[in-house]
Amino acid sequence: MLSSELQHTIDYKTKPLGALGHLEQIAHKIGMVQKTTSPKLLNPHMVVFAADHGIAKEGVSAYPQEVTYQMVMNFLGGGAAINVFCRQNGIDIRIVDAGVHFDFPEGLNLIDKKVRKSSRNILEEPAMTVQEYQQALENGQSVVVEIAAAGSNIIGFGEMGIGNTSASSLMMSKLFHVPVVTCIGRGTGLNDDQLQNKIHLLSSAIEKYPDIDEVDDIARTFGGLEIAQMIGAMEEAYRQNMLIMVDGFIATVAAAAAWKKNPEILNNCIFCHVSDENAHLQLLEFLGQKALLHLNLRLGEGTGCALAYPLIQSAVNFLNEMSSFEEAHVSNKE
Repeated sequence: MLSSELQHTIDYKTKPLGALGHLEQIAHKIGMVQKTTSPKLLNPHMVVFAADHGIAKEGVSAYPQEVTYQMVMNFLGGGAAINVFCRQNGIDIRIVDAGVHFDFPEGLNLIDKKVRKSSRNILEEPAMTVQEYQQALENGQSVVVEIAAAGSNIIGFGEMGIGNTSASSLMMSKLFHVPVVTCIGRGTGLNDDQLQNKIHLLSSAIEKYPDIDEVDDIARTFGGLEIAQMIGAMEEAYRQNMLIMVDGFIATVAAAAAWKKNPEILNNCIFCHVSDENAHLQLLEFLGQKALLHLNLRLGEGTGCALAYPLIQSAVNFLNEMSSFEEAHVSNKE
């Protein structure tokens, strides 16, 4: 049986039992996904989905909405944190316009999957229509199909969208039936007054839709176009049997929605870091998952994935390259 064979291989490397900690669990997971005791990471990719949120105009973020398109231009120019970390670690990056409220000029290295310019204001109406939500799922899937066809077997997902921690807090509250106030954090750095305003607005949004309970309805009503595309992308990555690197709070909410639809998806997911957004640790606990890093990051963009990738590579490398006790002629404990 592969699982016990993998565990035996891991246990009989030249180290005390369990001494490589979480890396051993990651190595086992990757071997199970790839159905081999000699897994490989091929052509790693990072996809950053960007979109605007109608609720942003209510002041739920410390930054104005135009920062979304400005940061997309920064990604395309190679100047953001995610660009730096992807360059450092040999990860190909793709930027997707899922629904930015801006007309980008022609000729940019931007994947145009815009469903509409910004989701709607959820204090007034659902974020997306049924048709828009379905289109977003399909758009996310199509991005991954292309990347998988190019030979990638590991993919990470990040996001950019002013207001998207609000959308994610609402989705978490509904997905796990917990009070929305426990799901709300400071996002991009709200002060105390701004945080109280955010709590008030999101509480109002929850009260407006008391009967929304099915996963796709939750994502369509409370989510964003970039979150919806990420859900579709994660589902497709699972279908392609890729390893899925999950970034912070927003990406984990997308993964939670995908998990509600298909619990098996967690077999392929590696949760890369615990965000400084206060509900993220609770969300990981709901999913029964442990993240690789805890660096107090709260940037998004997929930065946690890019930083964790060398550790994931290390898990594969020790499995493939480290000697066993027998090979190294080292005495094992009795």
